[in-house]
Amino acid sequence: MMSSTEGSFDNADTAPSLATVWPGTPFPLGATYDGTGTNFSLFSEVAEAVELCLIARNGEETRIDLDEVDGHIWHCYLPGITPGQRYGFRVHGPWDPNSGHRCDPSKLLLDPYGKSFVGEFKFGQALFSYDREVAAKDPSETGTPPMVDSLGHTMTTVVINPFFDWGSDRAPGTPYHETVIYEAHVKGMTQTHPAIPQELRGTYAGLAHPVIIDHLKSLNVTAIELMPIHQFMHDERLLDLGLRNYWGYNTFGFLAPHYQYAANRHAGGAVPEFKAMVRAFHDAGIEVILDVVYNHTAEGNHLGPTINFRGIDNAAYYRLVDGDLRHYKDFTGTGNSLNVRHPHTLQLIMDSLRYWVLEMHVDGFRFDLAATLAREFYDVDRLSAFFDLVQQDPVVSQVKLIAEPWDVGEGGYQVGNFPGLWTEWNGKYRDTVRDYWRGEPATLGEFGSRLTGSSDLYEATGRRPSASINFVTAHDGFTLKDLVSYNNKHNEANGEDNKDGESHNRSWNCGVEGPTDDPQIVELRCKQMRNIMGTLMVSQGTPMISHGDEIGRTQLGNNNVYCQDSPVSWMDWSLVEKNADQLAFTRRVTALRKKHPVFRRRRFLKGQPIRSGAEVHDIAWLTPAGKEMTAQDWDNYFGKSITVFLNGEALNERGRRGERVVDDSFLLCFNAHEHEVNFVMPNHDYARQWTVELDTTSPTGAAELVVNDCDEIVLPARSLLVLRKTL
Repeated sequence: MMSSTEGSFDNADTAPSLATVWPGTPFPLGATYDGTGTNFSLFSEVAEAVELCLIARNGEETRIDLDEVDGHIWHCYLPGITPGQRYGFRVHGPWDPNSGHRCDPSKLLLDPYGKSFVGEFKFGQALFSYDREVAAKDPSETGTPPMVDSLGHTMTTVVINPFFDWGSDRAPGTPYHETVIYEAHVKGMTQTHPAIPQELRGTYAGLAHPVIIDHLKSLNVTAIELMPIHQFMHDERLLDLGLRNYWGYNTFGFLAPHYQYAANRHAGGAVPEFKAMVRAFHDAGIEVILDVVYNHTAEGNHLGPTINFRGIDNAAYYRLVDGDLRHYKDFTGTGNSLNVRHPHTLQLIMDSLRYWVLEMHVDGFRFDLAATLAREFYDVDRLSAFFDLVQQDPVVSQVKLIAEPWDVGEGGYQVGNFPGLWTEWNGKYRDTVRDYWRGEPATLGEFGSRLTGSSDLYEATGRRPSASINFVTAHDGFTLKDLVSYNNKHNEANGEDNKDGESHNRSWNCGVEGPTDDPQIVELRCKQMRNIMGTLMVSQGTPMISHGDEIGRTQLGNNNVYCQDSPVSWMDWSLVEKNADQLAFTRRVTALRKKHPVFRRRRFLKGQPIRSGAEVHDIAWLTPAGKEMTAQDWDNYFGKSITVFLNGEALNERGRRGERVVDDSFLLCFNAHEHEVNFVMPNHDYARQWTVELDTTSPTGAAELVVNDCDEIVLPARSLLVLRKTL
């Protein structure tokens, strides 16, 4: 039955009459506008009754009983309800935490399938289904819900207009081996750019501004990977400290773009703005990858707020502790873990992924703490139901799938263990490159493996070098500038006594902690940044640049800016001029990679002769003396110098139209020693003449040097030289 409450709706002058409530259909879930009205549908297996709540612009509520139930899906159709309509649900059912049930009809619940949200959360008793004063004295005594209505204190879901003129939009479809990923934050990337209008800064429209796209194109970026843009919540604890959940790994709306990132703040306005952003990137040939968080939600543990999943069907959506269903299993460090063993939770994840591909036209996903999604019980199972579903899905299986292959649970570090469709953030690459350039001993063998695509991790599963997403820095941890400027984290501003964030950063401050005017240290730091960026771009695999590293962005030693929505975490675009050399170097080395397929092979190197009886192989490992490495050389505990020969005539690959791919041959001379080393060019079997293409001792990487076979050159301390065969 409909209540007598009436209000002024966004798109109707009066509430619908009882006669206009039609049965509707159970699918699709959520709110679906078809041009004349809207179908509403919600799954809850535990519910005894469900009310659809239509919220007027002035906050007044009209409740409609959902009498139609099919397979635990409650639904109705309301003609005349159009885009912009605000709504939520109230679920009546058992409050029995001991059995895992936490229904509380005093809470206006957000739609798990909501495609847009509006409003703000106002933290207080209204958002919580327990007496907070009682819990403050004894967290185990949460009691029964005090039945304080959350309407007016929570966000509301919004019916969207699904229609959009995509024009001739088409996915760029860039192959992995040609991909260069740029990890970025919507607000951090745009908040201070002087060429972006003030009203567009920090928004999807700002990110799609030509100055941003031109910057990415100048770096030869082919894909932008956006940190979480699913609708998320700012934690109450952070707000009390005057901070915010800047990174956004606190989501609850898996089908909705975060509406605070929209310049258009009208209800539902974030959706067309996000689509327009994707269309603009596609027009520039740049793919859009989303960092998605399906491992947990913003509701946290048993002391968290009740905003949607908890009140709709707690036991279905969350992993609960065996033998103590009051509490949540936590493989993520955030208080809860989604129950991917439940079919409706799996369906939500898969429906979300398909929606973003089919309706929002995104090109792939990076899965935060992806090992959590693989947990059938306590162990990570590479054949879990989630991976089975992805494998057979005709839509999701065709886009880029990137795993963060770890979580915080036991056995959660799974680098190299994901199925064949997947690529992975290669944490071993990150650690090895950091250790090598900071001068750690016994890194040469590991460095060689990571440089050539980590075949030890990916070849056995039938994957190729591109399965390794190579990165040295990312949002989590030091920036590239800070990696060479700090030995220790400096997270005091986060309000956790510097206890948060990783303590073992594999960083080196080059002699002084933090900022310095010492010209020798400044130059060394700049060279180390070039060494790392250069190594990243000549490594086999798929490189990822962290936003701002190309201009020397700093977070002042804070390696965990998840709560710093401030200049410390935003890109400082004035650095484009201040650090013009670093930007020029990055453009130079990314252009080198783009031009030469020898740095982005589709298949693993074999170390074999290019033809029967030949002496020259597809790759050769040489000592600084120009001789092939021996086992003793590899085992040299303090070895930090090596030459790598890449044979461009031995790619043994075909182009898109079947043509044989041939490239120039290159020498990569690495010297991570603290002193200069003499390098001898190999004999004429490799080449008679080499020309320097990249020199990290040069501020921009440019150099004019031609050397002949068997010539000796001096490679300064901590430097990288890339030479191309020219004769």
